[in-house]
Amino acid sequence: MTAVGGTGPWPGSEPLEAQTTVLGDVAAAPSGVDGLPWTVRLPERGPFGSLAAQALGLLVELPAELGPHGWRLADRPGADATRLAALRREDLDALAVAAHGWDGPLVVPVAGPLTLAASVYLARGDRAVADPGAVAELAESLSAGVAEHLDAIRRAVPGARPTVLLHEPLLAQVVAGVLPSFSGYARLRSVAAPVASERIGTVVAGVRAGGAERVVLHVGAGAAAVGAARGAGADAVGLEVAGLDERRWESVAEAVEGGLALWASVPQPETSQCAGPDVRGVADAVLRGWERVGLSRAGLRDVVLLAPAGPTVPGGPTGARVDPAAARATLATVARAAAVVAERAES
Repeated sequence: MTAVGGTGPWPGSEPLEAQTTVLGDVAAAPSGVDGLPWTVRLPERGPFGSLAAQALGLLVELPAELGPHGWRLADRPGADATRLAALRREDLDALAVAAHGWDGPLVVPVAGPLTLAASVYLARGDRAVADPGAVAELAESLSAGVAEHLDAIRRAVPGARPTVLLHEPLLAQVVAGVLPSFSGYARLRSVAAPVASERIGTVVAGVRAGGAERVVLHVGAGAAAVGAARGAGADAVGLEVAGLDERRWESVAEAVEGGLALWASVPQPETSQCAGPDVRGVADAVLRGWERVGLSRAGLRDVVLLAPAGPTVPGGPTGARVDPAAARATLATVARAAAVVAERAES
């Protein structure tokens, strides 16, 4: 059945309030649409609420700390590693309360190993992705850490059936070798596509063995990296569908026909004072490309629409914030768009 979910971030700084809102709103999805609640990430925590920080808090025997230029791997655990662990426990406690009695799917978003390696620095050196040994070690550590995290989630919410959403928005840049070095005067050597798939596959296999019902590889706007999802053994591929041209939709079609489901991150809905939110425009971001490349309407039953966090406004520790009411309105609009997609699947 066509479904609606999210990618992780949610406004606010109180995990219990955020998690309760997401579970309640997703559970109220329209008839004919499955709601896929997710474990929230709070960007308003500043550097401790980033995608990289969340994943660093899961690593096994690889402590991290905040340096002058962002997160880096550390020789030993310190105050920053202690805080990451404390925030993880706080989030699990909030999930246990908010999802009490929940029996159903639960999406667990986490940074993938290549994006994580591209986002953090070695204790003494450049980005971790520049060191093949460090990338392999990060993948192994992340695999074990996410598996442990899933076990903790099942203890907190015994009825949860976890799906891991691996975020790899930097994968295409890592493979293309276009990421700047620390100095900014050079480019980091590319990671070969087969090696990247192997590292991601390490995490996919580990979290599946750890109890994940499904694993989704989200490549962000990097449609060129869609093939990596198949190579890594993922069950579905996620990507931002706004602006995909026919050539990129062809790569989506190839993945879908190869057995992968599509998790489509849709654009922020446009809203007018007269007509309200443009539900049809959100649905068409998926439907037009899907039908243009000749994919079957019946296949739309397996599509998941992922809502953006909501429109940002200036302010907050990260320079921008999202109003919780606006985030809820965005999620409701995307849920209605998912109902339009579901109707097309049955037509």
